Amino acid sequence: MIPDRVVARIAARAAGTALRRITGPRQPPADLGAPGARATTHDGTARLALSVDLPYPTDITATCRQLQREVTEKVAQLTGLNISEVMLTVRRLVVAGQPGRVR
Repeated sequence: MIPDRVVARIAARAAGTALRRITGPRQPPADLGAPGARATTHDGTARLALSVDLPYPTDITATCRQLQREVTEKVAQLTGLNISEVMLTVRRLVVAGQPGRVR
């Protein structure tokens, strides 16, 4: 059995890789925050919750669907778990060349 925190780290890494591929060169990786992830596993099934920053402008719906699809495939491949759900939260939209918001 793989611990939830390990599955979450795999999901976060997969999301970061997929997001860099999906967004391409138009958004420097430093402008986007690292994806966050939580995972809950039970009986060979995992539910994932991801939070990401997206570049603006972008097709948010298409980007989110592609990201969910790629993370589902990669996490399932690496863990052998059935991924039943990938909830995705967009933390913020980042305009290229603009500094991130500071709290």
